[in-house]
Amino acid sequence: MPCSAVTLSIATISAIIATALLAIAFSTDNWLYYDVKRSNIQMFAAKHTDADDLFNSMTNKYFYYPRTRGLFRVCFPKERPPLNAVPTYLSPIETHCSNLDYFPQIDDEKTSNEDANSRLHLARSCIALFVIGFVTIFCAFWTGLSGCWKRSSGAITATSILLLASCLLSAGAMGLWHTVEFFEKEKVVGEDYYQQWNTVLRDNTKITYDWSYLTAWAGIGACLLAAILLSAAAICLRNEREKEEQLNLQYLMPVYSQKQPPYPPYASYPQPQIYPGPYYHGSQYGPYNY
Repeated sequence: MPCSAVTLSIATISAIIATALLAIAFSTDNWLYYDVKRSNIQMFAAKHTDADDLFNSMTNKYFYYPRTRGLFRVCFPKERPPLNAVPTYLSPIETHCSNLDYFPQIDDEKTSNEDANSRLHLARSCIALFVIGFVTIFCAFWTGLSGCWKRSSGAITATSILLLASCLLSAGAMGLWHTVEFFEKEKVVGEDYYQQWNTVLRDNTKITYDWSYLTAWAGIGACLLAAILLSAAAICLRNEREKEEQLNLQYLMPVYSQKQPPYPPYASYPQPQIYPGPYYHGSQYGPYNY
């Protein structure tokens, strides 16, 4: 089996897996998991008589509840906060979620400082890079289909370049996402985020990366693998095409006539008999003259 067929098959499978993983990660809400130990906070508040504000915050602030966060939503898999804390709706997977606001009002407190504005623009850019990456994958699908149909090394090379571009765009989006995470932990960007939490909430909240985040990186890795394999397949196709052309040239080479001396007269064994002339047309004897 030609190496191009094997490499193209593996590259196609890798590209499909990469697209599926990136789409799943982009659309799901399990990038970060906030494990808030509400029972420990309640015990702390019960021991301190001056903790009325803490009790009120536990009821009226959604970030006192265990939750998962994705690119577009915050979901509450365990306890649902009251509607006065955050408006929620039932997602397709039967989880109460609330949409993240990427276009807050100008007079919102969350956009009242430079760090908050920077975090917001970085978060928007993260979404934009993911979208551009999906558009690039869509273009790579058509060039790859054309390359496989025509067995064109040029089209396969273009597909490899497009998938590599999609991989870099997605990796850049992940870098922006980590930058947003850094702003939320280290900068003053709003009371919803770690930097402005009180000490009790910080001590009783554990933030971990969830499966959607890992799926995104797995999709980027599969996309990079597909780009490398497609590049190798293009090289194989080019080499196979050159071999075919060399074989065709052998059949197309012109054959020139060769000058050979005339054949010797017919010889009979054991000695050649050569009849001397003169020779006449027909017989010269009897009534059979012509």
